[in-house]
Amino acid sequence: MTTSTALLVADLTGVAVFAASGASAAVAKRLDLFGVVFVGVVAALGGGIFRDLAIDEVPPLAFADWRYAATASVTAAAVFWLHPQLARLRTTVLVLDAAGLGLFTVIGTLKALDAAVPPVGACMIGMLTAIGGGLGRDLLTGEIPVVLRREIYALAALAGAVTVALLSASGQATAVPLTAAALLVFGLRLIALRRRWSAPVATLRPPRTGTRGPLP
Repeated sequence: MTTSTALLVADLTGVAVFAASGASAAVAKRLDLFGVVFVGVVAALGGGIFRDLAIDEVPPLAFADWRYAATASVTAAAVFWLHPQLARLRTTVLVLDAAGLGLFTVIGTLKALDAAVPPVGACMIGMLTAIGGGLGRDLLTGEIPVVLRREIYALAALAGAVTVALLSASGQATAVPLTAAALLVFGLRLIALRRRWSAPVATLRPPRTGTRGPLP
């Protein structure tokens, strides 16, 4: 299998995973078939469209290659019809989302590096590729986007992107190390959920309500 074929397979796998994640979230919100497929497609293709526009690959693969939209649509529709067999939808959504996060982080960072984007920019593109689909999914289903909450989400993607950039710089960007980088993101996300890790948030103090005494 050539490198381009491997990247295509990984990309379509990520599309399917994020489509299933988006569709599961839409099913949980009791959207109709069109709504479930639409949310699934947005979740699956949103990050990739941003990535391709950022590296000046026009038109984006999501529009130029029918396999992307077809994979997303078929997967989302399958989730709609099979959702009675999916137990504990919330857990399913979270696991699928973590898997998609890892896959898209690696693919987005690699494509940015291949397009001669400097490492720092490639890491940012990789992270935004990974979180873009989930951001669209949450906005469409009326949820506060995961990336804006206290949960470790974007930070996990950024850690994976940095790992990919380091592997590429050392000439180790082969299948096994890159798979390990994707698993790193996946593992960090699930461990953070399990242990309730979170980024720090600002502490808000209630306003003073007391009144001053009379001036002398």
